[in-house]
Amino acid sequence: MAKYTRDDILAQAKELAKMIAETEEVDFFKRAEEKINQNEKVRTMIQQMKSLQKQAVNLRHYGKHEALKKVEAEIDDIYEQLSQIPIVDEFQQSQLEVNDLLQLVASTISKTVADEIITSTGGDLLSGETGAQMRNRSYGCH
Repeated sequence: MAKYTRDDILAQAKELAKMIAETEEVDFFKRAEEKINQNEKVRTMIQQMKSLQKQAVNLRHYGKHEALKKVEAEIDDIYEQLSQIPIVDEFQQSQLEVNDLLQLVASTISKTVADEIITSTGGDLLSGETGAQMRNRSYGCH
């Protein structure tokens, strides 16, 4: 029978989330975000870009293709300027690192669950088959 409930698993997930929130990667992200928020030039450029993005949505909706091209070029220009600012680069790098950590955790959980299913059914980890799959194959059932 099952050893853990959904609530048990969610409690552990929350604990894991707290642990992740206290990693070096997340700490670096918080510091980089704080630097971004303190930089007036960057904040102004981000606001300009958000405003232009809203304009682009409206222009696209109303089929104003020439004006849309102009606004999209302005967005690209601001984005290019932002990407040249070291603290913005730091912030983007920190986002990637946090995302990589989350992806690693998710894939590790997924692989471990799959491996546990295979081994608990008497399957073969090398072939990736559960015990039931191996038995069905040996009986000629497909």
